[in-house]
Amino acid sequence: MSVKAGVHEKGLLFISNLLENMKKKPDFHKVGAIAMFIGVVRGKTREGETVKGLELEAYKEKADEVLENICRELQAKEGIVDVQIHHFTGKFHVSEDLVYVLIAGSHRSHVFPVLEEAVERYKKEAPIFKKETVTDKKGTVKSYWTSEKKTE
Repeated sequence: MSVKAGVHEKGLLFISNLLENMKKKPDFHKVGAIAMFIGVVRGKTREGETVKGLELEAYKEKADEVLENICRELQAKEGIVDVQIHHFTGKFHVSEDLVYVLIAGSHRSHVFPVLEEAVERYKKEAPIFKKETVTDKKGTVKSYWTSEKKTE
């Protein structure tokens, strides 16, 4: 797979395959460090509610475009060889993977700041939407849509 970024249905991509494919790229010999961020479903909200599950949807065409642009812009930074952002959609349980961000570069001093920037940018820029189903402190189950733009 040569896709560098995009929104994918849950279960279609695996971190091991992404790493393997990254290492096969012709310019991988320039890489001295790979940094990864794996976003997972957290079991508690900031308000102390218990998360029962998440559902993620995206405006796929626009989200793919945004994620690809972020990758292209960040890959142009000094010392960066490859940038990938893969966000998943579908229904998720606590501790399941939601997003993979991979940064390959010549040195760790290059990859860590770019990894943080990639995560902050996709959260703010990509049209990805989250529906949380939670149990509040009183035991009431409720569901509501939030925007990825308002979460961490």
